[in-house]
Amino acid sequence: MRTRIDQLDAVFPTAGAITLDLIRRPEVADRWARPSVLPELSVGALACHFGRQMVRAAELLPVPSDVPALDSVDAHYHRAAWVTSTSPDDPANDRGPDDAEAELGVAALLERVATASETVRGILADGRARDTVFLPWQGWALRRDDFLLTRMLEIVVHADDLALSVGVPTPEFPDEVFAPVRALLVRLAVRRHGQSAVISALTRRERSRVISAF
Repeated sequence: MRTRIDQLDAVFPTAGAITLDLIRRPEVADRWARPSVLPELSVGALACHFGRQMVRAAELLPVPSDVPALDSVDAHYHRAAWVTSTSPDDPANDRGPDDAEAELGVAALLERVATASETVRGILADGRARDTVFLPWQGWALRRDDFLLTRMLEIVVHADDLALSVGVPTPEFPDEVFAPVRALLVRLAVRRHGQSAVISALTRRERSRVISAF
């Protein structure tokens, strides 16, 4: 039985507020042009990728779509080309938009994310958000709750990347944000590596191995 399509409507703006707070850290501006912890991405480019999750939500949530939604959010990750890519240089990992936005600077990013966050809050509160959200860069659509979960996963994961890149503590997300992301990552890791590998990684230091959901 599927959950309600609006279950994350009240939760998602919290993730957006944490996004904005992290980008506002002076350490982000100070290290803007330096390499991040991710290959071939500067801190600025990573921050722009991180902040773009709110911008995409603002752009896509109110747009009508007649494309049927995928059956689950898991199916989105099973199909996405970037999940199966093997190199940062694969076309699915194009860094061009991140680099271009980074050239505009941190002030421009803060303005984009602040405006998008307010827009998203309004869209989700006044009923303008569509039940089905089309992802033009993928060519398929997701239910609104699944779409918001994909953006929350990006925010939680890249908050850690950005914090580590600039030497500040990773933000703590409230359980209503973190729990669905955690559950999704565990499901994806189990599908990729199997139950035994995940159980061993979580409980057995003597036989654990590095695993990733992607």
